[in-house]
Amino acid sequence: MSKLKIGYMPTKRRFFSGEDAFKYKGIIRAAIGKIAPDVEFVDLEGLNDTGLLASVEDAGAAAKRFIAAGVDAVFTPHCNFGCEEAVAIAAKKVNVPVLLWGPRDESPLANGERLRDSQCGLFATSKVLQRFGVPFSYIINSRVDDPVFVEGFRRFVAAADVVRNFKNARIGQIATRPKDFYSVIVNEGELLERFGIQTVPMDMGKLAAEVRSQVKNPSEALRAEAEALSKKVDFSLMTADAPLKMAALRAALAKWKRDEGLNAAAFQCWDQLQLEIGICPCFVNSVLIEEGFPVACETDIHGALSMLMQQAASHFAEPVFLADLTIRHPDDDNAELLWHCGAFPSALADGPCKLNKHFVLPGNPDGVCNWKLKKGHITVNRFDGVRGKYSLFSGECDAVDGPFNQGTYVYVRMPDWSVWEEKFIYGPYLHHVSCVYGSLTPVMKEAVRFIDGLEFDPVCGGASCR
Repeated sequence: MSKLKIGYMPTKRRFFSGEDAFKYKGIIRAAIGKIAPDVEFVDLEGLNDTGLLASVEDAGAAAKRFIAAGVDAVFTPHCNFGCEEAVAIAAKKVNVPVLLWGPRDESPLANGERLRDSQCGLFATSKVLQRFGVPFSYIINSRVDDPVFVEGFRRFVAAADVVRNFKNARIGQIATRPKDFYSVIVNEGELLERFGIQTVPMDMGKLAAEVRSQVKNPSEALRAEAEALSKKVDFSLMTADAPLKMAALRAALAKWKRDEGLNAAAFQCWDQLQLEIGICPCFVNSVLIEEGFPVACETDIHGALSMLMQQAASHFAEPVFLADLTIRHPDDDNAELLWHCGAFPSALADGPCKLNKHFVLPGNPDGVCNWKLKKGHITVNRFDGVRGKYSLFSGECDAVDGPFNQGTYVYVRMPDWSVWEEKFIYGPYLHHVSCVYGSLTPVMKEAVRFIDGLEFDPVCGGASCR
């Protein structure tokens, strides 16, 4: 992934201390460089004699610079009161997520004079941004080393990464949905028109032919990949040619991703693939997910988008997993089984990782994963829509013990399962959910603020909806 780019647009007003504003411009820039070292910042140095946005003329020049640089977001700290009209004009032109904040003022001078009044300026700018129709995020007026600023800036960076990956995403679609799965129907045209999201189809026959060709004449690189896969988890129940077939499938999908510039994919994982090449793609999908390429089961395009949003929120550092909300825990009214027949990443497993033959599909083909996941706090998200209304469900829960299941699984407990169940019954959600370890609800809430046409739909509990 390319680095996230943020336009650094510090602002000042002439009636307040220019010297203090210039000082804080440098202090804040140094601080955010440490908070987000992987972000590329584009500043206003050379735009005028201070590098601070101070006029309408500056606004046009700043917008031109940020657009040319391709920034993904703009941070506009008010180094004194700030220039609200310039901020609004520039933000409107650039049209990316905007973050407002200003450093908390110190005590007035001995003569009663105040140097910055940054909080007052933020009130003015926020009103003008609303007049201009510019969505924005805000961190409460605080000092540059306060935890609230550090956490807030990191949250904004994560949200900006979600937005840039969601808007204009390219989602690969491998074959049509399974015949019986009406629940995964999506409106491809509406996704494109509303969010700029493109679906890129691939014919199953073409994919299978590529895999068979590679298996028939394997390169040294493919043999090495097969060897590496066979050492990653326990292949003892697999047929002898399974590692090579899986390596060829992974290579074909990776090439398709590169060639088409894909962000994620949705796979018709049964049952045509099994008829064509005799394996399930589950383990291959789990490997690709670990590598930062989300692959959803059962041609669930909305599921792939849900996974993409979660992976972007962690800057593709944390693997996700697509699970079914399956059954209630037999002994705990507020716990539920997150399960799928076998595509959860092995990096998340608790204990041994063993591949199995599919326990439902005819012929019991090779390739499904069989392990439970580790304990921890988990965020559950689902992007979905029906009749033109789209929303993002977000809830948080904790992994708990539960009975053994075939496939990949983890039981989770939430404060009140009945609230979750009702949300999924009344929708517009499918039972497929994207899951990731950690607390992402605040990030998703902030990201949705910048995605027009998408509503945020949380299950609140504790700090999860802040």
